[in-house]
Amino acid sequence: MMLVAGVSMLAMAPAVMAQSTEAPEPRPAAPPVAEAAEPALVDLANPLMGTDSSYELSYGNTYPAVAVPWGMNFWTPVTGKMGDGWGYTYDAHKINGIKQTHQPSPWMGDYAAFALFAETGPVRIKEEERASWYSHKAEESRAYGYKVYLADYDVTAEVAPTNRAAQFRFTFPETEQAHILLDAYAGGSMVKIDRANRRITGYVRNNKGGVPANFGNYFVAQFDHDFTVGQTWDDNGTLDGTEIREGDHVGAVLTFTTKAGEQVGVKVASSFISPEQALRNLESEVGSDSFDQTRAKAKQTWETEFQRIAVDDPDIDNRRTFYSALYRMLQFPRNFHEVDASGKQVHYSPYDGKVHDGPLYTDNGFWDTWRAVFPFFALMYPERDGEIMQGLVNTYKESGWLPEWASPGHRNVMIGSNSAILIADAYANGVRGFDVETLYKAMIKNATTSEGRPTDRMGKTLTAVGREGVEYDNRLGYVPYDVGINENAARTLEYATADFAISRLAGQLGKTADAKRYAAKAQNYRKLFDAESGWMRGRNKDGSWETPFNPLKWGDAFTEGNALHYSWSVMQDVQGLIDLMGGDRKFTDRLDGIFTTPPLFDDSYYGQVIHEIREMQIVDMGQYAHGNQPIQHMTYLYDWAGQPWKTQGHVRDVMRKLYAPTPDGYPGDEDNGQTSAWYVFSALGFYPVTPTVGQYAIGSPLFRNVRLTMPGGKVLSIEAQNNSAANVYIQSATLNGQPWNKPWLPREELQKGGTLRFVMGPTPNEHWGSAKADAPFSMTSAAKGTR
Repeated sequence: MMLVAGVSMLAMAPAVMAQSTEAPEPRPAAPPVAEAAEPALVDLANPLMGTDSSYELSYGNTYPAVAVPWGMNFWTPVTGKMGDGWGYTYDAHKINGIKQTHQPSPWMGDYAAFALFAETGPVRIKEEERASWYSHKAEESRAYGYKVYLADYDVTAEVAPTNRAAQFRFTFPETEQAHILLDAYAGGSMVKIDRANRRITGYVRNNKGGVPANFGNYFVAQFDHDFTVGQTWDDNGTLDGTEIREGDHVGAVLTFTTKAGEQVGVKVASSFISPEQALRNLESEVGSDSFDQTRAKAKQTWETEFQRIAVDDPDIDNRRTFYSALYRMLQFPRNFHEVDASGKQVHYSPYDGKVHDGPLYTDNGFWDTWRAVFPFFALMYPERDGEIMQGLVNTYKESGWLPEWASPGHRNVMIGSNSAILIADAYANGVRGFDVETLYKAMIKNATTSEGRPTDRMGKTLTAVGREGVEYDNRLGYVPYDVGINENAARTLEYATADFAISRLAGQLGKTADAKRYAAKAQNYRKLFDAESGWMRGRNKDGSWETPFNPLKWGDAFTEGNALHYSWSVMQDVQGLIDLMGGDRKFTDRLDGIFTTPPLFDDSYYGQVIHEIREMQIVDMGQYAHGNQPIQHMTYLYDWAGQPWKTQGHVRDVMRKLYAPTPDGYPGDEDNGQTSAWYVFSALGFYPVTPTVGQYAIGSPLFRNVRLTMPGGKVLSIEAQNNSAANVYIQSATLNGQPWNKPWLPREELQKGGTLRFVMGPTPNEHWGSAKADAPFSMTSAAKGTR
């Protein structure tokens, strides 16, 4: 049955027939036909996208997270070993548990984890012994629930989440040996069997560092059946009837007598504050709800968020990819706060080990997420973004530093002081509800010192806060290559972008001297441009260039990339970079060359082919390395140089070639939502290249129709007439009925709602958006008064 604008042709038939001059032949009435209901948008998301990954090659490095958006606790099936960052991999054949996880990345590892599992027959404790064969054909993975058949035990295991709790449901065969295990994992744990209340309580302390000595996750597991036997095991895996056990790695097993198809339910919650708070979380978030009610509530929570971005398009795989990416983007940073007996937000601080009032968020690497995740929050979720910013205020007050990579406390990972960018971008784009003056003070501290930084448990300085090499940067305008500071050129470029953000926030706060000073520092990228090679290049303390120089060398002066990738990291002043490279034509020729240069590489700095290198090499896109963050904005830079049709072509090509709603569906690490956010923004048709200016560079909208419900309830409709896999080029555009010829969009206009309409075609319209005066913001253009 053909549909026109959602109305069936049969429904239109009487109106058509009324215009006929002849009466129709009478015919028997057809029985009513029920139209198939459209699936919930959340059911288009595939949590298995990105799970076909390994240490050598990442297609996402994700796991199927059962959670609610920004939830404190996630749950995931486990196919790997305890402590392995690759806890679930799609090619594995056996499952050994469903664990509470807080892992943001396999490279960061997990913390505060424990697992539940079900068996029949003799009790098997160790992971490799208890693991059951399973099949993806008997596995159902949803954002709001997970279900799997454990073939070795004839048991079906299910889990459904809340923010800080969950419900399990295990369906057993007829047996007197139905077991449910709680594995508290190694790293410090305790379990207690409470027979009278049908509970297991305890705590886990496993973590990968960055937390105080009193760190712990307190849990309660409430069973809905009486059990016949309760046992615990010790560090050696010895099982007996002891009801309280404490050690490095302990656990508990409850045994039940079940009939065929009998279901045993477990309600589980945890707290980083106390056992009492864990029970409070269980009562407030699960209470008397059934398993199905908890699952339905979690589903509705996701659906409410997804309905804010309602996509209508005939390509179901594109829609699946989009909502799978949106599901990932709304997971991190996780909230780390809880609600006390009086209804007040409180949190255990992974910085000073105390309990404080207010919100706290964690598990995020700002090196990745400042680029698109946080701009999306500022655009669509300003209240949530404001709460995250207030969480940063609390982090600063409790630790004396802004986080750059928190999991859950400060971790010594990645470079830059990118917290400044996302804070300034939030404020510039209208996000409020946080103490901006305190954050400004924290930003200046981060930007001006590398002294007094905290140390980890081994006494090693946490160089991921403050700025490594800041004294050189302040004196020379760059971090030198020859002073023992690795990734120095990347640091210089990232500091310059952060300084631009500081200058913008200083201007908004009336701090004119600071605004001028940091705007000047934002031009430090010029110090590293080597006119002879045409690339950014490491520079020695005496001003000479790094020698020998191989622009294809990964690492060394750069971070997880080479000069061909990092030379575009001048988001604040693309026109300035264009000028350095010799003008628009030479700039676009050099951009073109990224895609045509063979994927050769020099991996000598690492001594091995790291997965980011391999991901660039194998996709046949030249030197374009979309699997890592430094180059992800590069396809949009044609908008500044008068060739926006090339942005349109490349962006659509990246979406088509590198993303899919499948286990190998990402081009590299998903990274806390950033690689997903690139897709979400790009599929909508625009992307936030330059922070704090409230502009989005236009690409090529993927869908025919999108309805964005903006903050406050106003609706923005994005229409792309004639859109298809072949029609990727913008022929014309209108915004609320008026011609729009600029290759960028302003935030204020989008948040007002209305209609953004594109007309698409199979060949470039080289006139649309190409006028130099219409290019997006650049510091150089703004200084000249041309923008």
